[in-house]
Amino acid sequence: MTSRQTNLALLGLAVAAVVSGFAAFSIGTEMGRWVVVAHGVIGLAMLVLSPWKSMIARRGLAREKPGRGISMVLSVTALITIVSGLTLVSGIADRAGPLTMTQVHVGAGLASLVLVAVHYAQRPVKPRVGDLSRRSLIRFAAVLGAGSVAYLLTEGVWALTGAPGSRRRFTGSHEISDVSLIPATQWLNDRVQHLDASTHVVMVAGTGYRVEEISTFGDSVTATLDCTGGWYSTQEWSGARLDRLLGRVSAESIVVRSVTGYWRRFPRSHGSGLLLATHLAGAPLPDGNGGPVRLVAPGRRGFWWVKWVGAVNTDDLPPWWQLPLPLA
Repeated sequence: MTSRQTNLALLGLAVAAVVSGFAAFSIGTEMGRWVVVAHGVIGLAMLVLSPWKSMIARRGLAREKPGRGISMVLSVTALITIVSGLTLVSGIADRAGPLTMTQVHVGAGLASLVLVAVHYAQRPVKPRVGDLSRRSLIRFAAVLGAGSVAYLLTEGVWALTGAPGSRRRFTGSHEISDVSLIPATQWLNDRVQHLDASTHVVMVAGTGYRVEEISTFGDSVTATLDCTGGWYSTQEWSGARLDRLLGRVSAESIVVRSVTGYWRRFPRSHGSGLLLATHLAGAPLPDGNGGPVRLVAPGRRGFWWVKWVGAVNTDDLPPWWQLPLPLA
């Protein structure tokens, strides 16, 4: 491939990697399997192009041009993104010092995207009509094909070696079967709350429910908590279904809000599938896992499972009226 084609292909793949990674974080249903596969193929396709890019980089470093430092840092962050992604998928290690491997992968990936934008601004490569020629498209398809082959080979390696990656869920997450090992996690700047279960009250459409009252409803569901941190756990959760607490309230949306201010919006019609849980595997919810009351939202990724629930309200705004991934 020419230098132009290599740079344009890498730019397109970098954007596709961010979009597919974002989608993989968001989708908790079986449909997400193909998004995760696509994300892996895209990342490996970028690795396939690295020999061509390294030649371009060597020529560029040999000349005094602006942006050499940015190029070198970008190379490092891109390498960290790929290595951390492979490590995360394999399950060989889930942490790098104080950071989870997911945090390393996402952080390095976002840093790489910013550096790509800066690098492109310094050394723009303007697309041409010829870039969409039949030959160019065949070459790009070959790169994606090589990425697909590399993906299948890595999957084969995990299976042959018995690596944890061979047993991961369709979202890419690894199983935690022991309820006592479920990590105490929270979204971005939230902190673990320590609420008194004997006095905490959840306001549901204007009516206050104590934790003990919620638990006496006795509703239960076996559901999979699939955290964007790279793990999942299937457990029995018990408490009260939201439709039973809300009654016949007519509205478009259900808004579940944490005492921290964190919130998520759901369709009103999903009320029967949402549970305010007070118990996990028959025991009261620990503080780190959202106790004394958290939301259980089967089929959705962990950031939908609002912890330390303080209020549940309804309104007539559409369910999609929120950021796909909350910022706080």
